[in-house]
Amino acid sequence: MAPGLSRSLYTSPLTSVPFTPASSPRNQPRLLSHLRTAFLPRGGGGLRTGVSCSWNLEKRCNRFAVKCDAAVAEKETAEEEGSGGEKFEYQAEVSRLLDLIVHSLYSHKEVFLRELVSNASDALDKLRFLSVTEPALLGDGGADLEIRIKPDPDNGTITITDTGIGMTKEELIDCLGTIAQSGTSKFLKALKENKDLGADNGLIGQFGVGFYSAFLVAEKVVVSTKSPKSDKQYVWESVADSSSYVIREETDPDNFLRRGTQITLYLREDDKYEFAESTRIKNLVKNYSQFVGFPIYTWQEKSRTIEVEEEEPAKEGEEEKEGEPKKKKTTKTEKYWDWELANETKPLWMRNSKEVTKEEYNEFYKKAFNEFLDPLAHTHFTTEGEVEFRSILYIPGMGPLNNEDVTNPKTKNIRLHVKRVFISDDFDGELFPRYLSFVKGVVDSNDLPLNVSREILQESRIVRIMRKRLIRKTFDMIQEISESENKEDYKKFWENFGRFLKLGCIEDTGNHKRITPLLRFYSSKNEEELTSLDEYIENMGENQKAIYYLATDSLKSAKSAPFLEKLIQKDIEVLYLVEPIDEVAIQNLQTYKEKKFVDISKEDLELGDEDEVKDRETKQEFNLLCDWMKQQLGDKVAKVQVSNRLSSSPCVLVSGKFGWSANMERLMKAQALGDTSSLEFMRGRRILEINPDHPIIKDLNAACKNAPESSEATRVVDLLFDTAIISSGFTPDSPAELGNKIYEMMAMAVGGRWGRVEEEAAEEGSTSVDEGGDTKDGEAEVIEPSEVRAESDPWQD
Repeated sequence: MAPGLSRSLYTSPLTSVPFTPASSPRNQPRLLSHLRTAFLPRGGGGLRTGVSCSWNLEKRCNRFAVKCDAAVAEKETAEEEGSGGEKFEYQAEVSRLLDLIVHSLYSHKEVFLRELVSNASDALDKLRFLSVTEPALLGDGGADLEIRIKPDPDNGTITITDTGIGMTKEELIDCLGTIAQSGTSKFLKALKENKDLGADNGLIGQFGVGFYSAFLVAEKVVVSTKSPKSDKQYVWESVADSSSYVIREETDPDNFLRRGTQITLYLREDDKYEFAESTRIKNLVKNYSQFVGFPIYTWQEKSRTIEVEEEEPAKEGEEEKEGEPKKKKTTKTEKYWDWELANETKPLWMRNSKEVTKEEYNEFYKKAFNEFLDPLAHTHFTTEGEVEFRSILYIPGMGPLNNEDVTNPKTKNIRLHVKRVFISDDFDGELFPRYLSFVKGVVDSNDLPLNVSREILQESRIVRIMRKRLIRKTFDMIQEISESENKEDYKKFWENFGRFLKLGCIEDTGNHKRITPLLRFYSSKNEEELTSLDEYIENMGENQKAIYYLATDSLKSAKSAPFLEKLIQKDIEVLYLVEPIDEVAIQNLQTYKEKKFVDISKEDLELGDEDEVKDRETKQEFNLLCDWMKQQLGDKVAKVQVSNRLSSSPCVLVSGKFGWSANMERLMKAQALGDTSSLEFMRGRRILEINPDHPIIKDLNAACKNAPESSEATRVVDLLFDTAIISSGFTPDSPAELGNKIYEMMAMAVGGRWGRVEEEAAEEGSTSVDEGGDTKDGEAEVIEPSEVRAESDPWQD
């Protein structure tokens, strides 16, 4: 180690100055100034850097002596390094520190009850632990270890009493008088040092500031405590925003405790109406301390039905008889106050899973999460090793009613406990990803890295490990449902939570192998029942090398889509993606078991059994038609080509490989905050594929060769393109213009049929006769309808 620098005292030789009258006391200030000026180095060159000098004037034997005490920086050995410099303790303004602890550590006032109940639980745990070797500690206080909470709305107080270990005067000073010193932590440290006692306990305290959370709601706190180690009972008292406290001995026999601690909070004016209410206290205990290992009683108002005897009044017209009046028994409701157990539900996760029945799991689920339906499945496990925690996870029996819950990571479905004390249920994806937010459960760990307020889960390696194991257990639970003999269970699961798993395909690429086997879709071979990807691959033909799918807005439109025609003819199964999220999910998967996902609505579809020679001949035959149709359509399509996917439709409009499909284009246009500028960019090119075997295409092929300038052929091409837009799932740019084209073609097709022309000619002839005529007084002729149908009636059945 390099030698360090330390400061040592160097004393200079004394410089004597003869005593003269000038050096009389009257002239001492001037002389002193003269001496200091004469002996101090000028220009800073007299002393080395790092040397500070103190000049002292002394009177010795009628002489003045000037003494320089200099602190000189010099090198010392490593052994002398630690002895240099003064050591100082940090100082703190206690009232300011308390204010920071109370108002900065906690975000919710209500946590004060959780902290104080946890302290009481620790006191009971300590007593139970120590009484094993020292039974005398239980003393006259009895073996009942419990916590009682009594709010008093009239006086604005809350009293929390436990029958735990209590504190002596010294422990009061040490624990409550020293901020951020945890008595529980010291106790745990002693347990670890004494290996004979072991360390299997449920003690909660850690930071030593939980007690001061009482000042969140209280303007004054009084602690009365009696330790079995002391014959005296002491009272600790402090007010908010104070830097001091008072400890006195309890002398009032009415306030004596047999054992334990009693904390009385004098609530602030703003908090009296909320926290002095008995129902509010009961709900807070159920929320935060429901699974504390000791019974917690709260003072509650109850009602009961009692029988009373009342005098029966005389009926009208009857005289009252002398003697005893008639009495009748009636019932009435009487209100009274009594203690009520607030934490009836036991921490089921602390028990061995083999000892818990299915009915107990279901009952716990309903009580813990206020549900009325049994869960679809549950898993109970304990993780040991690098990270230790216990957990019970459930899949609810019903999905969320609100669609926002599908994408909301803060669903408060996972309740985090540390040593059975509720910490938080407000997570933003720390323990579970968003797509598994429907899972409900309890996680209890002793190793979680929490901040002092026990509200924020710190990002750490432990949290990442816990998250990974919770996700894996959840997928194992879902996999068990899918493999169960009762197929209705997974069908119900998929109806409720299938969208969540599809969201996982998009957000969690690391778990694709777990998610993909769980996916279910309708298909062209099974339109009634859902098909898994494993079943699809099992049913694939030998020459099929891809998984084909079609994304549409409904099952009905998927069945009638022209893209399917050739695939159904060749007995190739196609998956129907009918939910908005399906197409994006499949595109993120890309492959499954080395089989690519192929969209049959996009260009360059390969079915695996093409006849290359025949296809080449067909393309050469219709090459002129394709060029002519492209010339007629212009920029509406990128190109026109012969199709290998059509059998009955004349044409179909497909998308480019890298553009949006018709379904995706429809979804993007429907976005409330969609960007119209990106629609044109991402829409991709459109390709018109024609069916060379269809009569319309054959007629057009003849038209382009024999009458390429024909206006009727041009109108047919335009109408053919417009109908292809609709049948292929796209939205026409001008629906009204398309409608007019259809009406025009219909008029050409049906014009003059069914005798309309002859009827109009006959009406024109009768009109001319009437104009020259014999009609009397211009009266119109009334013709009665005939009930007899003519043989040529086109509308007859």
